[in-house]
Amino acid sequence: MIKWVGGKTKLLPELIARLPERFNRYYEPFVGGAALFFRLAPKKAVLADANADLIALYTAIAADAGAVIRRLQHHRSAHDEKHYYAMREKWNQFHATWSDAERAAAFIYLNKTCFNGLWRVNRAGGFNVPMGRYTDPPICVPDTLRAAQAVLAHAELRHADYQTSVKDAARGDFLYFDPPYDPLTPTASFTSYSADGFGPDDQQELGETARKLVARGCQVMLSNSDTPFIRSIYKGFQIDRVKCSRAINSNAAKRGDVDEVIVTGGY
Repeated sequence: MIKWVGGKTKLLPELIARLPERFNRYYEPFVGGAALFFRLAPKKAVLADANADLIALYTAIAADAGAVIRRLQHHRSAHDEKHYYAMREKWNQFHATWSDAERAAAFIYLNKTCFNGLWRVNRAGGFNVPMGRYTDPPICVPDTLRAAQAVLAHAELRHADYQTSVKDAARGDFLYFDPPYDPLTPTASFTSYSADGFGPDDQQELGETARKLVARGCQVMLSNSDTPFIRSIYKGFQIDRVKCSRAINSNAAKRGDVDEVIVTGGY
């Protein structure tokens, strides 16, 4: 439905192959593009993210996809370089005062037309990505949005950090964590989906949270870079190396398959 750096569409077969046989509630505390959630369409789910605009997007679609579609149709007909940069400026200045549908439509429009779908904000929270060069970007796909509304009807949406969002997870629940990845090189880090970063201490804390959840009787799955640091954090869990295509790199020659890990525990 939206583009998201680190989105899991290409990794779905590997994730689905490692799901528990059954679970109660589904949790996704770093929801991003929610590829696994939309594929599974669970009947009971908790979706959360620290990015308030992302959660507002899903909330607006769940409430009234038709209103979002109508506004997206306007963006589709008006789309050009002038409209893109005008909307980017308006987003940074005024979006907090817009209606839910206006805000959601603008988010989708910018996401679908910006460079590589790269939702990046500066420390002040301003969206600063240039326009991408697309012939016919899929700005408005009504069937997809209506289908998303039907699935989101079964989800509780929370604007919260991952620790807060999983406090009520109970025995038999399944949690999928897709945090900002540990960088493969010192210059490879990208954590600016929100104004806050996600560094080594955060990765360690997430590992501790995963262990506490397994001890509570929850079933946990997590994806991350295949680095010695990540493997050390999840020692004792099942750790599988998988290949995944990388789409974002300043050097086009380095866009390709990279090693990632899928970590599972509690089942």
